Amino acid sequence: MMGDRSRSGPPRSPGLSRRSLLRVGGLTGLGGLNLARLLRAEERSRPGPVRSCILLFHYGGPSHLDTWDMKPDAPREIRGEFRSIATSVPGLRVSEHLPLSARVRDRMAVIRAMHHPMTNHNAAAFATLCGRNPLKGDLELLGNDRNDPPCLGSVLSRQLVGRKGLPTWVALPHVMYNVVMLPGQLAGFLGSNHNPLQVSDDPNVEGFHLPDLELPDNVSLGRLDDRQSLLRLIDDPSRSAESTGGLALDVYKDRAFRLLRSPEVKVAFDLRREDPRLRDRYGRTKLGQSMLLARRLIEAGTRFVTVHDGQHNGQLANWDAHSDVFGRLKNDLLPPADRAFSALVEDLESRGMLESTLVISMGEFGRTPKVNASAGRDHWPFCYSVVLAGGGVRGGTTHGGSDKLGAYPDYDGVTPGDLAATLFERFGLDPASEIQDLAGRPYRIADGQPIRALFQG
Repeated sequence: MMGDRSRSGPPRSPGLSRRSLLRVGGLTGLGGLNLARLLRAEERSRPGPVRSCILLFHYGGPSHLDTWDMKPDAPREIRGEFRSIATSVPGLRVSEHLPLSARVRDRMAVIRAMHHPMTNHNAAAFATLCGRNPLKGDLELLGNDRNDPPCLGSVLSRQLVGRKGLPTWVALPHVMYNVVMLPGQLAGFLGSNHNPLQVSDDPNVEGFHLPDLELPDNVSLGRLDDRQSLLRLIDDPSRSAESTGGLALDVYKDRAFRLLRSPEVKVAFDLRREDPRLRDRYGRTKLGQSMLLARRLIEAGTRFVTVHDGQHNGQLANWDAHSDVFGRLKNDLLPPADRAFSALVEDLESRGMLESTLVISMGEFGRTPKVNASAGRDHWPFCYSVVLAGGGVRGGTTHGGSDKLGAYPDYDGVTPGDLAATLFERFGLDPASEIQDLAGRPYRIADGQPIRALFQG
């Protein structure tokens, strides 16, 4: 275990209407990715902050007790049905349904004492994706508000220098909803120019492409030099099929002008350039191909990619397993997640990109220690697990620990604010630096403290 054994834990109670220009979908690519070799050479030549981050967000709340923090000595109603298996690190074990991740455990660090007080999906998503609790508290239908503090990707979009022709932040493969658009996905008071380039098509579908970043047959690249011609093209209501989701149209116009001219963007989104065997390794699933697309994007120069796994309440595609938790985990949820996450770690390492790319895998909370009457586990934000790989992480380690039931932190508790501070510091940003809201009030970009024990040196 890392760090001192000082106790830490939470309180023990829950406390435009026009069509979008940039249809968030997938795009047909051009050209070779020679840029990747240049970027890898750049990484190796400069130590220090990470160059990029991929955040895998498992919407619904994965069960920590059935994955990364198993309790084999607890009563059956706590420990559940799964066995643990050995990993590449002697003495560290994980769920039997994570066999591929088990072999790359030596390249991961697992936080076992993440906690916050938000028990509902929307409030918990905001807390997790923004690194601070929502001002409105623990409301189930909490939505997005332009006065909200920004999410992690929006802060990075504002604070980092992007690479020419590439979006700083991309989110894929869909927008998350829980009745309303799940909060924590937008820029809040930082403004719509710091929202992500949102992809909303399945990269696993044959012919995946971004049609709104392709020119109509009657428009040449030369016409893009005529900005007024471009704006008339953008204003054509037949060019898009998604709503703007709150983005101002002029932001879309400016972004479109840049992206339509960017061969790097088109190449990065072209999954057809990947070896089919590597695509198979990631898994021919929506999640697997999204993770591969995330790697292509950060390889091309995008700084932050959010991959959303799971979409709507009540569907088997998300992690909100209030019933049949063991069947859903072993049959629907863990196999594609295990395959995609482990493939990403191995792929980044083989390309010399793992040390410069921080990978984070998390949900908005964990699940109750006790299995309920429907053979499920309910919402539990008071202690759960987060997995990190790459980006200088001390592989094969565990930070913090839960109590014997996996209910509360036993020592070295960590909050979403601490994880946000850690992320920003790994990018070379001072977590105490400030931004201002719409009223001019100062906000620290992160309220927590960096978890430096997670990293080498």
